[in-house]
Amino acid sequence: MKNAMAIDTYDTHILAELQADARLTLAELGRRVHLSQPAVAERVRKLEAAGVITGYRATVDLALLGYGIRALVRVGRADYARIVQIIGRTPEVVNAWNVTGEDSWVLEIAVTDVAHLDTVVSKMCLIAETSTSIILKTLRQHQVMLPPVKEPPA
Repeated sequence: MKNAMAIDTYDTHILAELQADARLTLAELGRRVHLSQPAVAERVRKLEAAGVITGYRATVDLALLGYGIRALVRVGRADYARIVQIIGRTPEVVNAWNVTGEDSWVLEIAVTDVAHLDTVVSKMCLIAETSTSIILKTLRQHQVMLPPVKEPPA
């Protein structure tokens, strides 16, 4: 397990603001968290250097890009190297998690239609048993996460 960085209230506010909108300027971020631009820039740099902030990205609406179906594919026990290779060669895999439990992998995929879904899932079926669930609605995605609150000792 990685060592957690000591994060204070300012860092927590910075992380909340950047997770909500990573395009904030350092000046605007400083205004929102009540720090000068140089002070907030130094804190952001330290959060990046410590690996707390791992990157910045644009999130896109997959449906507007033409991917009408998102699905979760659970992949049973399979040769690790083979499944890693298939995941790497399958651009429709949005996220891939190696998990514990009955399945070895849970994949989130984005496809254009049912025929495309069949094509992608069939690749996985060749090496392991799969179970597929189509995502009907997303209730929460990209939840802003902050350090857990530690309860004071009783």
